Amino acid sequence: MLSPQDQLTELVRALETDQHVFATDPLLITEKLQGEDGTPIQKLHRRASHIDSNGALARVLGKIDGRIKGIMIVMSVVWCISGFLGLFTLLQSNVVNFFYVLVCLLGFHTIMLGGWLVMTLVNRDQQSPSWFASFVSPSYLIRGKDDVTKAAVDLYERQLQHSGMRWYLGRFSHQLWLATLTGMLLAIIFLLVVRQYSFSWESTLLSDQALVSLTQVLGWLPSMVGFGVPDSTAIAQSRLVTEAMPLSVARQWAGLLIGSLLMYGIVPRAIAWAFCALMFRRKKMRLDIKKPYYQKILNFWQRHVVDADDFTEAPAPIAPKATVSAGKKLVALLEYPANQDNWWQSGLDSSHHDFDKHSLEQSSEVEDFGIVDDRDDMARLKNYLDAHPVQVLLGIHSNALPDRGTLRKLDKIAAHAKDGLIVQLLSDNSVSIGLTDARTDDEPSDKHAVRYQQWQTALSARKIGLVDIDT
Repeated sequence: MLSPQDQLTELVRALETDQHVFATDPLLITEKLQGEDGTPIQKLHRRASHIDSNGALARVLGKIDGRIKGIMIVMSVVWCISGFLGLFTLLQSNVVNFFYVLVCLLGFHTIMLGGWLVMTLVNRDQQSPSWFASFVSPSYLIRGKDDVTKAAVDLYERQLQHSGMRWYLGRFSHQLWLATLTGMLLAIIFLLVVRQYSFSWESTLLSDQALVSLTQVLGWLPSMVGFGVPDSTAIAQSRLVTEAMPLSVARQWAGLLIGSLLMYGIVPRAIAWAFCALMFRRKKMRLDIKKPYYQKILNFWQRHVVDADDFTEAPAPIAPKATVSAGKKLVALLEYPANQDNWWQSGLDSSHHDFDKHSLEQSSEVEDFGIVDDRDDMARLKNYLDAHPVQVLLGIHSNALPDRGTLRKLDKIAAHAKDGLIVQLLSDNSVSIGLTDARTDDEPSDKHAVRYQQWQTALSARKIGLVDIDT
């Protein structure tokens, strides 16, 4: 799976692509990070964290991740308890057949471990099984119809289909086996502490010497790490035992049983678990910064070209010059209030524009709609525009960002304005501004110029006229 930082970054990408409204505007965060140091990945992580300023996205991702891990922990506990109870049931008699118990402990485990090893060598590039993705599907673990939950669930679904998830599945299956074997080990230790057992062996097909040799071979590895194993005399004495045997001999068989469970069961399974964990880390999903979404952000963060002689800058888009019609006008402010009455009269000079301020005041009636901000304002404005053929003069504060939400409002107004829409950018003093009027009390001139050009680009793409003035 992706790292938590990569998951948050990908979730922001998915939501922003679907025009989700975040707690903090992505455009503003992208501008602030332009001059900061760091690798592209670090800056993208930082950007996603700043956009998720209220932590809502991180909480949803954490909830899904926590529930998946919770299921795995619960299953591991259940497997451990089942191993304990299974061996506890098996060792109810005081005299037990050593090889029968050993086969019950390690027989099926050894077959499954060998099968996993063969399948790993044969299917090296196989994707994760579809049943596993369905079993831990986040759609079953979290309910929600909001955009964030749906996007987070889709993100996890895509991660579960990644080829590297086969190692995640392998690690999980080995974890369950380790839990089972640990439960068996705890049961053996507990029963050997509170009860005295006698161990015997018998066979119809194998000779006594063959079983002696098998026992000695089986005890070689446990004896290497300090476990006691029965010698030839103890092995011979244990054939067909029906009553209590000497305590020293019983302890040798008990040491061989515990040592075999550790060295032939738990240790190989732990090695397989560690191998899967290492391979999963190597095959882990990485953030693909080659996607157009990330490339657009990274290109914006790039430094300016040093050698200007070899660089020809493309002309910046320019919005059309505003043309006022002769009919009725409706003036409105988008989201921000104006600091001056009759703000629309500022900057309307006939020497710079194709319309006359006097005619706007005298020849045509001007309807001041006020501020357009929430949904109710938009609905009221659309109803008015549908009923009255007017040209809309929309005042937008220079600090306003041309983000998706603002531009959607702009598009809706333009679609309902029967005589067209023109825009006037307003400074803190509610006067029309141009590129040369490039600073306010709160912003440096270069940032103000960038914001002005952003509005030029947005209005140019929509063929909306801009009331512009050179000062």
